[in-house]
Amino acid sequence: MLVLTRYKNEGIVFVDSLTGDRTVITVNDLRGDKVRIGIDAPQHIQIWRSEIEPQDQSDRRSK
Repeated sequence: MLVLTRYKNEGIVFVDSLTGDRTVITVNDLRGDKVRIGIDAPQHIQIWRSEIEPQDQSDRRSK
């Protein structure tokens, strides 16, 4: 696991080396022990919160 420190309004950029698609994650707000993030990703990218992520690929395709 890569762990990075980011301040409010700073982000992380992921670039797909095959397609050039960019996903940007930005720290929008800090409130106590909670962090609000913004995610700007191509429309075909599925984004799931880890606590509700489907357990297998067939669940993902059915939604």
